[in-house]
Amino acid sequence: MSTANSRRFAPAFNQTTLVILAGALILSAAMGIRQTFGLFIGPFSFDRGLPVTLIAFAIALHNLVWGFAQPFAGAAADRYGSAPVVAFGATTFAAGLGLAAVAPSGAMLIVGMGLLVGIGVSCTTFGVVLPAVGRIASPEKRSMAMGLVSAGGSAGQVLMVPLVQGIRLSSGIATSLFVLAFLMLLIAPLGMVLDRRARVGTPVQEAPAAPLRKVLGQAAGHRGYRLLSLGFFTCGFQLAFIATHLPEYLSLCHMPVGLGATALALIGLFNMAGSWACGWLGGRFRQHYVLGWLYVIRSVTIGAFFLLPKSPASVVIFAAVMGLTWLGTVPLTSGLVAKVFGTRHLGSLFGVCFLSHQIGSFLGAWLGGLVFDLTGSYSLLWEATVVAGLVAALLHFPIDDTTVSTPAFRAEPAAA
Repeated sequence: MSTANSRRFAPAFNQTTLVILAGALILSAAMGIRQTFGLFIGPFSFDRGLPVTLIAFAIALHNLVWGFAQPFAGAAADRYGSAPVVAFGATTFAAGLGLAAVAPSGAMLIVGMGLLVGIGVSCTTFGVVLPAVGRIASPEKRSMAMGLVSAGGSAGQVLMVPLVQGIRLSSGIATSLFVLAFLMLLIAPLGMVLDRRARVGTPVQEAPAAPLRKVLGQAAGHRGYRLLSLGFFTCGFQLAFIATHLPEYLSLCHMPVGLGATALALIGLFNMAGSWACGWLGGRFRQHYVLGWLYVIRSVTIGAFFLLPKSPASVVIFAAVMGLTWLGTVPLTSGLVAKVFGTRHLGSLFGVCFLSHQIGSFLGAWLGGLVFDLTGSYSLLWEATVVAGLVAALLHFPIDDTTVSTPAFRAEPAAA
């Protein structure tokens, strides 16, 4: 390789590394913060007299708003770049946390933690970050790169959960939420790094841009895309229920105080390895098969935890195994969308797929609170998460992952 060519490809490596690091930091803050919301259910209920159903609804609503806003955030990032989208999202996220910190009523909590946080999360997480990574990474390294960035989101969970638990116990709900709002504002400029792909210098062969409506219509007609979206619903349902209600469930089981926060932190810790491993597996095996077996493992783990006697040791084991499968679905799902449809409209296509995930998240978080208020138990939801995981596995195994050759979907870097 000539010296000129060496100079040409060295910046590409540096740009890729910078985009991965920036994406990991953005996800670390946004995902880490939202994974702490389950720690506020008890304090909001006891300190401010709000019913568990209402608090769970506010947390559930942010998942639903996130889902409906995600296709628009992804499309905006596809068209205008990630910088303005991330900056807007971080600011809106921080405003929602600040409003929740001073909320004297359920209505204000719903607007802050539900509506504003939901919009903010849609602009600072997977649907905006992973497409930027997917476009700059080479096809053979794409799944691994997405796994590394997703692992960054778990690092935030590991750090944020004990931080919030400590601040909340020492200084109260409001102070802990204001600290989180400040941390979100710090990531606002990082979206500019995600757009550095434009200066890599790798030539791109563009087909004429197709209307987004046509692109989404063609994707919706693809059976594999529909199955993938339906399966992704289960992921959201399972994760939102566990992240929102596990701390309260453990307190009902008379587990030691603080074990719920420890479990959430352990989930994040083990998911750092799990996301990387799932990205690695997705680069070596067919991604829909990896997804299918992941859902099987998750359902078996949840079922065993629910049925067996509870102890601190069983909680730790459950958190560790769940962590290994926690966000591993995200690089696999986004990578499968990129494999089948290309990266040109990845933000939009993954955003629509992610909407299904977030509808599941809304139901998992909200129904957990509703069923608990009605029955005094979470048993029905634990059983539902097991069944849903097995159904998701059956949906993923028959997916056709053949690459679609329609020009509207393809805009890949030319071969060197």
